[in-house]
Amino acid sequence: MKRKILIINTGGTLSSVMKENGLAPGLNTHDMEKELHIVSGDTSLEIEDFCALDSANIFPEDWSLLARRISELRNSYDGIVVIHGTDTLAYTSSMLSFMLQNVNIPVVITGSQLSIKDPIADAMENCRCAIHMAASGIPGVFVAFNRKVMLGCRASKVRSMSFDAFESINYPYVAQISSLGMSIDEKAVPARNGVFHLADSYSTKVCMIRMFPGIHRSLLESLAEQGYKGIYIEAYGIGGMPFVKHDFIGTVEKLINQGITIVVGTQCPYEGSKMDVYETGRRALEIGVLQAHDMTGEAALTKLMWILGMTENLSEIRDYYSINIAGEMRV
Repeated sequence: MKRKILIINTGGTLSSVMKENGLAPGLNTHDMEKELHIVSGDTSLEIEDFCALDSANIFPEDWSLLARRISELRNSYDGIVVIHGTDTLAYTSSMLSFMLQNVNIPVVITGSQLSIKDPIADAMENCRCAIHMAASGIPGVFVAFNRKVMLGCRASKVRSMSFDAFESINYPYVAQISSLGMSIDEKAVPARNGVFHLADSYSTKVCMIRMFPGIHRSLLESLAEQGYKGIYIEAYGIGGMPFVKHDFIGTVEKLINQGITIVVGTQCPYEGSKMDVYETGRRALEIGVLQAHDMTGEAALTKLMWILGMTENLSEIRDYYSINIAGEMRV
C-alpha cells in the first residue's frame, strides 16, 4: 500500500520567485505540484500551504501554530514534510523536536538554496530525500538536506550559499543517500519513551548573547531590567567567561540570584562545552549556571524558550534542562 505523505509549505527560497525588491516566496503548492510529484516516487502525495514567508520572518508563534497543525494531521498521514526557508530552519526543527513530544510519524523539514523553478536547483533532490524519509515509518523530527538526513535538534546551517548548507553537529547522520539508495542508521534515532504529547508553549523572554573581548557586564544587567527570564551565553572555548577586570561571572551570579536562568555553551560548533576543566568554567558552575554540553546553539536556545514556557519553577527548569529530551545533547 502506498505511503500517504503530506507536504506543508511555509515559504523560503524553495518557493521563491524574483520580485521588485529581490527574491521572495511567491510559489504556492499548486505552482510546485508537478515538480513535487516527480520526486514523490511510490507515495501518495498531498500538499497544503501554511504560510509564504522568508524564514527570517518566522517567529515563535509560527512554531506553535505549525506544531498544532502537525498534531492535528499526524494520524491522517504516514509522514509529513515541511518546506521551510534555510536561514531559521534549524531553529524550527529544534523547537518542533521539543514541541512534538514522542511524535508517532516522521516529520521532515527541508528547504533549498535555489528555487524549485531554477533548473540547476537543489530543491528537487532535497524534496526527494525528505519525502522518502517521511515514508520510512521511522518516527521523529528530522532535517533533510543535500542527500543527508539529520536529527532535527542536531542540524545547523554552516554554509550560507553552498548546497551542502547543513551539518549534523556532534551527532551521526540519521540517513544518507548514495548509489545504493537511502541507508538509515536506526541507532541514531532516539527511542520514543511515551505517547505523543503536544507541548507548544514557549517564552519569548529569552535572549542569546555571544562573548567577545570587551563585552561589558552592563549588557546582562540591561537584559534583566527588560524582564528577560532566560539567557543563553555562547562562551569562549569549552565554556570560559571573564572574572578579572570586568567581573562578568559576578554579574551572572547576581542575575541567577534574581531568578533568571543562565545557560552557558560554547561558540565552537563542534565538541561542546566542558566547564569543569578551567577556573573560569568552574566558577560559573559553582554559582549555578546550566551547561549546554554538546547542543547546537539553535537547540540550546529553543530548549530554554520551551522549558520557560512550561514552568517558572527554578528547580523544574534545572531538571528539564539537564536531561536529554529529544536527542539534543549527550551529558
